Amino acid sequence: MPDEGRGTVEAGGPRNPGVLVISHGSPDEHWVALVEAAVADAAGDLPAGLPLACAFLETVEGRLIQDGIDRLESQGVTDMIVIPLFVSSGSTHIDEIAYALGVKDTPEMETDLERFRVSARVFFGDPIDDGPLVAQMVWDKVRALSVQPEREVLLLIGHGSRHPGFLQRWELGIASLAAQCAELAGLAGGADYALLNPDSVHTKVRYWSEEQGMNVIVAPLFLSAGYFTKVTIPSRLEGLAHRYSGDALLPHPLMARWMSQQILNIMGSLTC
Repeated sequence: MPDEGRGTVEAGGPRNPGVLVISHGSPDEHWVALVEAAVADAAGDLPAGLPLACAFLETVEGRLIQDGIDRLESQGVTDMIVIPLFVSSGSTHIDEIAYALGVKDTPEMETDLERFRVSARVFFGDPIDDGPLVAQMVWDKVRALSVQPEREVLLLIGHGSRHPGFLQRWELGIASLAAQCAELAGLAGGADYALLNPDSVHTKVRYWSEEQGMNVIVAPLFLSAGYFTKVTIPSRLEGLAHRYSGDALLPHPLMARWMSQQILNIMGSLTC
């Protein structure tokens, strides 16, 4: 069940659902365009005329979270389904956005994000984390790198966190996803994970390549290609035996399905 925030819409009136998809944002226009395209594709699986807005935490002027809220409420939305399009529950951004939307009374981490102006009831969904669709996306992005499955292991690399509690959520989600990817890929070494924060990339790659004699296929667990996939991860992998294409989750048609399924599930649970 989604977490519900307190809105100010009067009880007893007509209920009008709408959807707000929130992602981080980037100065890279291509990054933004990939997210917008996935959201537009998801709309095709939703009821015709359902109000939907794509918003960003930062950087994308005119498309920030308050802009999205205002746009939906101007269309009469009373029940706002919020989909946090982030790869992990361990992101501190999930915490601060939930707080700013009124879903939780106090943030776990200090934030500069102030409470948003929102009248609709907020139904806060789940970030990506894991699941069959996510595992399929990850494997689809790297399957071309597999040439000797009997000697390979898949290593997921995620951002991670240095904050207690958030790190554990990161580890829980990515460990579950790695297990699902292992079952799907059928590689001899299965699948494992490493994080950038705290940094375990070098240790994990050396373990699998040098101690276990496996060819390491690296899958970046990031929403869209950017600095982390193009610069940070390659720098951490420098000098280590590995195969890496740098392909992030987007673009992939299953991302739209992941969003639409969650939206429809929440819509089915809404109560007046």
